[in-house]
Amino acid sequence: MVVRAASPDVLTHDADALPVASDPRPANAGAPDQSDQDADQSLYLIGRPPLKDFLRFAKHQAVRPPRTSALTDAWQAAQAVIRRLEVEEAGIADDPPIGKLGPEYEPLLIEFLKDPLVHNGFNTVPTEVAIVELDRMVVYQEHIDITHSWRLGQQLGGIPDRAELFRTCLPYNHPQPPVKWSRASDGKFVFLSPSNDLRFLGPMGLEPGQLKDAPGGNLVGVVGLSVGFGSNFMNAIYAEKRLILNNGSHRAYALRKMGVTHVPCIVQHASSRDELEVIASSSVQRDPDLYLKHVRPPMLKDYFHPQLHVVMPVHRRLRQVTVRFEVDEDFVPVL
Repeated sequence: MVVRAASPDVLTHDADALPVASDPRPANAGAPDQSDQDADQSLYLIGRPPLKDFLRFAKHQAVRPPRTSALTDAWQAAQAVIRRLEVEEAGIADDPPIGKLGPEYEPLLIEFLKDPLVHNGFNTVPTEVAIVELDRMVVYQEHIDITHSWRLGQQLGGIPDRAELFRTCLPYNHPQPPVKWSRASDGKFVFLSPSNDLRFLGPMGLEPGQLKDAPGGNLVGVVGLSVGFGSNFMNAIYAEKRLILNNGSHRAYALRKMGVTHVPCIVQHASSRDELEVIASSSVQRDPDLYLKHVRPPMLKDYFHPQLHVVMPVHRRLRQVTVRFEVDEDFVPVL
């Protein structure tokens, strides 16, 4: 399931040129250029509308934005490549193989299935843990933080064995990225983390007995506004005979760059568009036909196609989540 392959190299940004991968499979890729201490290298898929989003991304996030004309030329050239792929690779995303886990994975699978996040987060549609082929997966994420993906590869140190690969894709120990939070004002709290996965998890009710310390008064109930991280499992949605990568893009990129072709993955089976709207990302919900009906949709292997992406240094950012609450006390007439 795991084979060795050369990895794509990424050139650094030149103020007058657009950096692209030198080849989809050159040898001995090194670290992303980090000449800007407060910058990360970001890869952006190009060639599909809307162009204005790409230009806005470069203008507001690139450390040294390339000229608009150069960006537009690269975008138009990528469109020509996509039109050619629509003929040469029509239907390539259809009917991707979904393999069963072999018996060597059974001890890992038993431990994984004990994780409450598996039961609580993947109980909407029929779900399985399977082996999927990275290059056959449809993707919706337009840009990848390749500096982060490079760090993931460095942590692995080399092509992982089966156990390491399983734990990388389906980490049931849930290592938590750094996070800080503070009360900004009455009714307002701010959370910060370098992880893009920081999110508002939703409101929750607590009983008085669930708290060790409670504010003064005879407590009758607690409303919590929960902030945290997602399950961080590599997850795909199988719908209309296509496999859409739903979570784990950076690990998928890092592993494919190392030469890994097949990975363990949680696969959710959506039998209708109604189910898709419940479990899919907002990008897929906005334009499902692009991912499910287009003869040649955006695919994970496009991240490595030298003419279908641009790499540029972008300003390093932190993820911020702000939660607020409001209390209104009043009297109302008796009914």
